[in-house]
Amino acid sequence: MKLTSRQIAESIGAHLIGSDDVRIAGVASFESATLEDLVFVEHEKNLAQALASSAGAVIAGNFARSASAERVLLISDHPKLAFARAARMLREGVREVPEIHPTAVIDGSAKIRSGVRIEARAVIQENAEVGEGSRIGAGTAIGQGVKIGRECEIYPNVTIYPGTQLGDCVIVHAGAVLGSDGFGYVRDHKTGRYEKFPQVGLLVIEDDVEIGANAAVDRGALDETRIHRGAKIDNLVHIGHNCQIGEDVVIAAQTGLSGSIVIENGAVLGGQVGIGEHARIGEGVMLGGQGGVLPNKILRGKGQAFWGTPAQPLKQYLKQLAVVSRLAKKQ
Repeated sequence: MKLTSRQIAESIGAHLIGSDDVRIAGVASFESATLEDLVFVEHEKNLAQALASSAGAVIAGNFARSASAERVLLISDHPKLAFARAARMLREGVREVPEIHPTAVIDGSAKIRSGVRIEARAVIQENAEVGEGSRIGAGTAIGQGVKIGRECEIYPNVTIYPGTQLGDCVIVHAGAVLGSDGFGYVRDHKTGRYEKFPQVGLLVIEDDVEIGANAAVDRGALDETRIHRGAKIDNLVHIGHNCQIGEDVVIAAQTGLSGSIVIENGAVLGGQVGIGEHARIGEGVMLGGQGGVLPNKILRGKGQAFWGTPAQPLKQYLKQLAVVSRLAKKQ
């Protein structure tokens, strides 16, 4: 799909300088851009490189308003965000033809809405629902009673256990497993053996959530696990049973969450973070990579960074590192 420079400017709220009918088909870097591509520049020091590229149009900050160039400019207060929105608009304009592959296995009681694409060898079990315009990738298994909202993108080989609910515009990347049993056992002190605690709750994933490749999100034990609107979960993340992940939370790769953890709105967890059961991460807290939070611990402080194991405020952690370093030098 191609859009004019004016259509893009109006859609992302940018001020257009130059021709309003340059046709744009995609986005690119400075090095790979063609005349039908859009690029962006966040810092004035890189403006010359952007203008020297072959791009048809450049999204830039207010520093570019007075630039003397023949290139079409789209001026925005937040060039990177504007670029992301433009890229999404261009991508969404290219729709795959809705179809159901002949090798897909779909139970007769399943409800498949209009505009859905179901690829090869996908399996959709009884009473499942797939919303308008969603895509189910090859080899994906959708369990009994699963509900998938509108405009969802389920990539190949995803497994969604029975009873899981997905909102609208959810993206699930290849190999993810949603709604599997939590890791809950009760030890018989007489025999030393473990018996499985019931895992009969739900997994609810709200609108605009993205879940990375090979991530695993457990269902609730007796109640529910819930991923709230706009959360972004990276590859190889594990979220245990009964967790509550707040709105617009970001969780980087290889993070592991035990059961019954609350991550409040806007928190950011770095890569390889580990959090013990019943802990709470407060609104807007930033937890650095490989940080560890002990069970039942509460971290609070919007915009405050924590680091280390056990996690503590960054300034305190750095002071401790400095003391340890000085002591080591005295040895």
